[in-house]
Amino acid sequence: MVEKSKAVDRDQDLASNQDMANDRDLSAFLVEIQPRLRGVLAQFRIPMEDAEDVVQQAMLALVYQWETVRDPEAWLVGTVRNKCLVYWRDRRRRLYETVDSVLLNWLAVNDRPAQTRFELVQDLSTLIARLPKRCQEILRLRYSLGYKPAEVAEELGYQPSSVSKITSRCMAGLLKQMVRSGYCAPPEKDSDDTSELGAS
Repeated sequence: MVEKSKAVDRDQDLASNQDMANDRDLSAFLVEIQPRLRGVLAQFRIPMEDAEDVVQQAMLALVYQWETVRDPEAWLVGTVRNKCLVYWRDRRRRLYETVDSVLLNWLAVNDRPAQTRFELVQDLSTLIARLPKRCQEILRLRYSLGYKPAEVAEELGYQPSSVSKITSRCMAGLLKQMVRSGYCAPPEKDSDDTSELGAS
């Protein structure tokens, strides 16, 4: 019985020592990898105030999977890259939603002088006319007829899940035209430009 108890204590000590060694390995790794992670953040132009959150999310995921990750450096760098991509996609989505809301409000306000509202509609139509045909169809339904996304999808024969992605690309093109025409300041640039519109 005594021998068995000693064996159990030995196993526990070994496990404890292994855990301490793993903790030291992880801590040292996280310190060593910092310069490379900063390079990734700089490449994707992540603002300083948000960079720490991006890295912490990736590191937390690594800590939970530390025992099963074969190449921690490659895994962490890849995870940070993916989170940078998601960061900018979310930022773009919120930007496009804001532009969409502003345009709808412009067009919905009825107490503007008739001439002012007419000029707004004309200017918007001119900007939309510079986009590919597919985008013209989508945005005219949205801003001229007030269609909601689901109604746009039904009218043009798109899947509801795909019309959102297409509309985002069209909004990206419209925003570029607005910037070029002086209607708004250019948004922050990111290094994952997926706003290709493509001809219809």
